[in-house]
Amino acid sequence: MRADPPSADPWALRPVLARVSRSFYLTLRLLPHETRDLVALAYLLARAADTVADTRLVAATERARLLEELAVLYRGEGDEASAAATLAELAALPPSDDALPEEHALLGALGPLVAALGVLPAEDRRDVRWVLGVLLGGMSADLRRFPGDGAGEPRALETRAELRDYCYRVAGCVGEFWARVHARRLRRCRRLPLGRWARAGVRLGLALQLTNVLRDLPRDLEHGRCYLPRAELAVVGLDPAALRDPGVWPRLRPLYLSLVADALGDARVGLEHVLLTPSREASLRLAALLPLLLALETLGLVARGNPLDPQSPRKVPRRAVYRLLLAALPRLRDPAGLGRLYRRTLRRSGLAGLEGA
Repeated sequence: MRADPPSADPWALRPVLARVSRSFYLTLRLLPHETRDLVALAYLLARAADTVADTRLVAATERARLLEELAVLYRGEGDEASAAATLAELAALPPSDDALPEEHALLGALGPLVAALGVLPAEDRRDVRWVLGVLLGGMSADLRRFPGDGAGEPRALETRAELRDYCYRVAGCVGEFWARVHARRLRRCRRLPLGRWARAGVRLGLALQLTNVLRDLPRDLEHGRCYLPRAELAVVGLDPAALRDPGVWPRLRPLYLSLVADALGDARVGLEHVLLTPSREASLRLAALLPLLLALETLGLVARGNPLDPQSPRKVPRRAVYRLLLAALPRLRDPAGLGRLYRRTLRRSGLAGLEGA
């Protein structure tokens, strides 16, 4: 069932936003009003593109074509007739069996969101279009790498450098976008060293996405995707198809933990992004800090079990989210206290020894 088109205000799509953004919805709610709607708009436009990329009832070549047409739409190019045809085609896409109804409701509601993008102030429009261009480019690259539907042997990235590039295109660029937008729109952020803040934001995004890769390994393998580098799998005598057997975990463990160490290295720099955020922008600090702490907890949870076993725990319990939130709130204006909370969470994860690996 399709949703009625919403107003041009992305926050009018709050019920859809809450369902399709999962944990990111909490981050959006923490943002100051000066940036919340802009970030929500960028997120919804990116999420719509991600739904197109993941609609498995449509051939990969068709999804790639639709992503390119969507990219043209986001750039504000093309005429009104072609834009209307693209929007109608997207709204008519068949929902995948495992998709949320709200994801496809979002495709039917794209028109007003694209219109809202087109009338943003020039600098905001430039930044949103930039980050959407990087994100959609990453989605298109993924479709070229993994055109199958999960049948047969999974395909893999070749090198760790490709994995890092993938993480940048999916999440690292968002850290850069985040810094640009808040440095321009928030008075207290205007005096920050923008380059340093943005670079640390990129590393925060890399840490979060690499955590997702390590957490979601069995699901990605089921869909024919392996983000662990083939060259390094070969060194330990494995190939992507072998990872569907949880029994090979002892052989994979050294490589897996080295990737955990990469994520922790990025997380440590990501903490710098949090601490550079002005202390009087407490909610903005929390919006970056909470996902960072949850990434540490997630990495510890999956690494303590067997990450290849689909039944192994990989979702941080809700009570842990509340525990971290309650621990962070009284420390938000205390850099030393936040540093101690970060180190305590790292120790709790059981991975403190890997941080410098």
